[in-house]
Amino acid sequence: MIGSPRPLSDIKPIKTMSFHLVVALSSHGFGHIGQTAPIVVALQKQLPDLRVTIRSNAPKAKLLERFGPDIDIQQINTDVGMIQASALQVSENESAAAYNDFHTHWEDKVAAEAAQLSALDADLVLANVPYLALAGAKRANIPAIAMCSLNWADIYKYYFLGNRPEADNIFQQILAAYQSAHMFLQLTPAMSMPDLQNTKVIDPVAQLGENRRNDIARQTGLRPEQRLVMLSLGGMDLRLPVNSWPRQPGLRFIVPASWHSQHPDTIDLECLQMPFADILASCDALIAKPGYGSFVEAACLGIPVLYLQRKNWPEADCLIDWLKQHGRCAEIQTDDFATGNIANTIETLCMSKAPEPPLPKGVEQATKIIVRQLPSAIQQR
Repeated sequence: MIGSPRPLSDIKPIKTMSFHLVVALSSHGFGHIGQTAPIVVALQKQLPDLRVTIRSNAPKAKLLERFGPDIDIQQINTDVGMIQASALQVSENESAAAYNDFHTHWEDKVAAEAAQLSALDADLVLANVPYLALAGAKRANIPAIAMCSLNWADIYKYYFLGNRPEADNIFQQILAAYQSAHMFLQLTPAMSMPDLQNTKVIDPVAQLGENRRNDIARQTGLRPEQRLVMLSLGGMDLRLPVNSWPRQPGLRFIVPASWHSQHPDTIDLECLQMPFADILASCDALIAKPGYGSFVEAACLGIPVLYLQRKNWPEADCLIDWLKQHGRCAEIQTDDFATGNIANTIETLCMSKAPEPPLPKGVEQATKIIVRQLPSAIQQR
């Protein structure tokens, strides 16, 4: 397995006073968790007295799996994201209404957020990528760093600016919140962020697991000649039509248990009782929608990807372009997706020459930046 350029076990602890990091985390898919968890884990290795509070509406089990048990969790709605009709389709009208509601009495909400962060005695706020937390931190005079491959200002602008009377005011409020952060760490690959003046580009971030294929084979009867394929939509509901796919003796598929698959060649992910990162690292291929976590983790592990086109999502093109450069990938055509005609494509990708996998150097880069922010945070206590 290809790991990070500097193992976490090699990171030397820093002796410091107790420090409280509050992490505001979007729950729009699992990509925000995948981007943030390896950095927080690295910080905990380096700062033994670090206290971490996660504020997010993401599933608690997923947060504990990725961040580990040494965190506090506040399950709250941190932002709107986008309302999804499915994993591949945005509900624009519902999203616009949700933003309009979220920004009603905006100044009161900023004041309430500031009060909550102050009550937590936060030393630093790390937002991936809820902007209300950044606005609240600014109001409470708490240092804050934003971090993501996208931001909701540009997403909102793409769908609504110029189309709705309330859009300009909402966009400006979102933009001002992001601009209030000390820095916006723009994780490679990232969508363009032309309206932000505080961005800093860093390398890819990924939390890479351990290859446990032998353990999976013992549990499932997977044969050495079979390809193990993960089907993952990044925490969004879209059941692939696997039940109607023909049997393909050379393939086994790992799917979420919530799909209730009856296909004889599928394996329920949760039944393996392993971290998701380890299961992905044990696979021969991944079927996914364009998303930061799945694309970057697969590329860093050298795992080929078949992707479903995510039309009308402004981040998709930059992710696909990056994966074509740094990994092996192919788009699944609609007809092949419906019929399960994918065996030849998977085999072709698996047999093709893989480029040199990228290293998730952004983990160490982001960690250094956050640690450097400590002095100013401590001075403001």
